[in-house]
Amino acid sequence: MKCISFVFLLLIPIGNGQLVAQDSLQLDSLQRVYRSMPEDTARVRLLGELYQAYVYRDVDRAAQYARERIALSRKLEYTEGLAAGFYDLGGYFKNTGQNDSAMARLADARELYESLDDTVMLIRIDHTRAILEMELGRYDSALAISNRNMVKRQELGDTLGMAIERVFRGGIYENKGYFNLAYEDILQAVRLYEHLDNPLRMADALNSLGSLESTMKNYRKSLEYSGQALEIYRQQDDRLFQGVAANAIGQSHILLEEYREAIPFLEESITLSREMQVPVIEGAALRNLGRAYIALGRGNSGLELLDSAIAVHRRAGRPIALVRSLGYASDAYTEAGRPVRALDYLDEAIRMVDTLGARPHWYDLFKSRSDALAQLGRYPDALRAEKEFSQLRDSALQRERVQQVEELRTRFETEKKEQQIAIQEREIDLLEAEARVGNLQRILLGSGLLLSLIGFYGVRQKWKRTRAEKSKVDAELAFRQRELTTHALHLARKNELLESLKSKARELQESNRSGGYRELIRTINFDQRDDAHWEHFTRYFENVHKDFSRNVRDRFPDVTKNELRFMALMKMNLSSKEIATILNISPDGVKKARQRLRKKMQLAPEESLEASVNAL
Repeated sequence: MKCISFVFLLLIPIGNGQLVAQDSLQLDSLQRVYRSMPEDTARVRLLGELYQAYVYRDVDRAAQYARERIALSRKLEYTEGLAAGFYDLGGYFKNTGQNDSAMARLADARELYESLDDTVMLIRIDHTRAILEMELGRYDSALAISNRNMVKRQELGDTLGMAIERVFRGGIYENKGYFNLAYEDILQAVRLYEHLDNPLRMADALNSLGSLESTMKNYRKSLEYSGQALEIYRQQDDRLFQGVAANAIGQSHILLEEYREAIPFLEESITLSREMQVPVIEGAALRNLGRAYIALGRGNSGLELLDSAIAVHRRAGRPIALVRSLGYASDAYTEAGRPVRALDYLDEAIRMVDTLGARPHWYDLFKSRSDALAQLGRYPDALRAEKEFSQLRDSALQRERVQQVEELRTRFETEKKEQQIAIQEREIDLLEAEARVGNLQRILLGSGLLLSLIGFYGVRQKWKRTRAEKSKVDAELAFRQRELTTHALHLARKNELLESLKSKARELQESNRSGGYRELIRTINFDQRDDAHWEHFTRYFENVHKDFSRNVRDRFPDVTKNELRFMALMKMNLSSKEIATILNISPDGVKKARQRLRKKMQLAPEESLEASVNAL
């Protein structure tokens, strides 16, 4: 199953942006003042400080302070305190996975803040709403809210808020596949935090960078960023985000097949998430720990952990996290020879993605379903599931190529707007200079003309640079369109294959021959190995990745024809599961092929095979 590691984004703090770690003495001081204060508006504000101090330490206690703040504000008829109390309680519900309750309390807070005309708090409420939209997989809606918030924060001169918004928007871009835009946003946030000297927010940005590197399969780099974030969270005693970072580190170790190294981090994450009562982290860590146990041969314990992750995510109402856990568990049950249980989980997962309208994003579920059905001997059903998997995967690959073009277009439009603003500013400067020349025309005419010429020359040079940038972007767009053409030809070939399979199936049905389905499967296997099809693929591949094959043969003459095909598929950034399907080999076959390639390419253990192939 694919795993985008964005659980951190769903827990982004929604407080007042002043998350400074409180030591025990400070907490004791707050408690002493709290116990001695009368029931007035100052006590209401202190309850807010207590909520912030405990929200990532003791969530039940934090919720108690939020509810007391609401009750006291009602008693005092203190609108600002009541709005803040609803906002705090909404944050508690969000972090504990109670989405409906979170939305209800945030709506209460929004209504009151609108009556108070409090723009800052309205921005924070919308930010939280965008987080909840993202959790439900509605990325476009979350992005629209975030973009509006960015404009409002800029108008307010809210540097910290802009950095927070950039980290969040980077997470949305990551999940949409816009990795370059995600990097730009998060790195800009890091630079802002360096000037703001805010260690906790810096840790949040590092956590996001770790998530992005993991999504891009740069697992060592992901470990580096997540490790830095974890150290900051420990220093600041932020126990909730210690759990988030520890889970991220454990997951990266699993993806590097370092299962024993993953276990202590995942156990730490489970302990902290239970202590803080944050089910989205607990479920993710349980799922990853189950994967590690299974890989180490502790199958029964691993299956129990996966079942526990599913139960946690069901209770928490986290649909995307639940689908991911169901997918991993179904694969594990199929490998354990229990396909009936696997099918139960897969059917539930597919129903959920259909409800979310997200079937194309979860095409791996149908490959898993085909494997489980085949294990039960239900070959016609398995063939139908395999066909749906192929169609959805091809559609997803095409969508990824389109997304890359859209990212380039978005980048170009953004740069174009920035260049237009710069030109307008230059023109304004020029007009102002001309006005000054008019006022001083009699005594500085010569100098004024010179300044005008210099300004005109600067505008002209800026215009030339703009044209050069546009040509560069257009060339990059043309390259991406060639990639789309290559994929379209591959998709057409797939459709031809499916048509031939339908004809073959009709022949088998009419002949009523026994063993017909086995013959059909042999036909599929033969077609998948047909060298003529690979020649077509190679020709199209070389049109996009020129001289790739020649570079491989020049540098690694021992690489075989099949290994060259394997490297070409890696160059296209396909997953191991997708490569196994295309080459008609098992997952173990993919691992062995990777090991042989590493040996022939003489790569050190710390060197990435994917990076080495992409560099060719």
